[in-house]
Amino acid sequence: MSLTSKIDFAVVFSVKHANPNGDPLNGNRPRTTMDGRGEISDVCLKRKIRNRLMDFGETIFVQSDDKNVDSYRSLKDRADACLAFKNEKDKDKAAAAACKEWFDVRAFGQVFAFKGANQAKGDGVSIGIRGPVSIHPAMSIDPIFVNEMQITKSVNSVTGEKKSSDTMGTKNTVDFGIYVTYGSINCQLAEKIGFSDEDAEKIKQSLITLFENDCSSARPEGSMEVLKVIWWKHNCASGQYSSAKVHRSLVVRKKAGVEIGSDIDDYEITVNELEGLTPEIIDGL
Repeated sequence: MSLTSKIDFAVVFSVKHANPNGDPLNGNRPRTTMDGRGEISDVCLKRKIRNRLMDFGETIFVQSDDKNVDSYRSLKDRADACLAFKNEKDKDKAAAAACKEWFDVRAFGQVFAFKGANQAKGDGVSIGIRGPVSIHPAMSIDPIFVNEMQITKSVNSVTGEKKSSDTMGTKNTVDFGIYVTYGSINCQLAEKIGFSDEDAEKIKQSLITLFENDCSSARPEGSMEVLKVIWWKHNCASGQYSSAKVHRSLVVRKKAGVEIGSDIDDYEITVNELEGLTPEIIDGL
């Protein structure tokens, strides 16, 4: 059974002495906007959700190289291994098979555009699937301070290399920031591809535990923490309010008297009431 009611959600989380999402076009520094606020791309957030869903045992189509749980080395290899998808000539039926096989395709959608063996004859597949789950980039509440740390090389990379301590590098981290991301789950798109209430519950659980098993040298364990997940479930498929209005009902701001926020206790999280729509407010683990 497909999703019965529209869902809006928000996630409030903290970043402390970590690089939540490096910008490859800017020396891998944490992403920032023109006004200095921190930014985390929606693609980065979806990657973390996919990883959590894989931890839950769900089958995922877009797997990262460092969390590959099957033997397939490309998306095409993985798609070809699903015979229900590969052998189906009807595009709608092939899309339905892909949505049934892979959770992330069913949630976020996917563009399948692979060239076949005989390109001269136009062999291949081109199928676009729109998923019901949409996520905004996460933005920090206040401008962030990026700390740039100089690091040196203290060992030889290869035998015989002359050791040099002046080989320099940099490591960039956000001192502290409170970030917020928003999202929605659309009933009309969910009905079309078979996204269910059970699937929505799994998305919610992945948001609550978003940074589990996500540590790295750039994001040490405990440096990123989910503070609150706000989950608005409407009473109808089209929703009682627009997503924009629902998202605006969440207010995250510094407490009175705090000039520069440096800890989660310096901020207050408030959800303004909307008549007939009571959110589920869940603390992070």
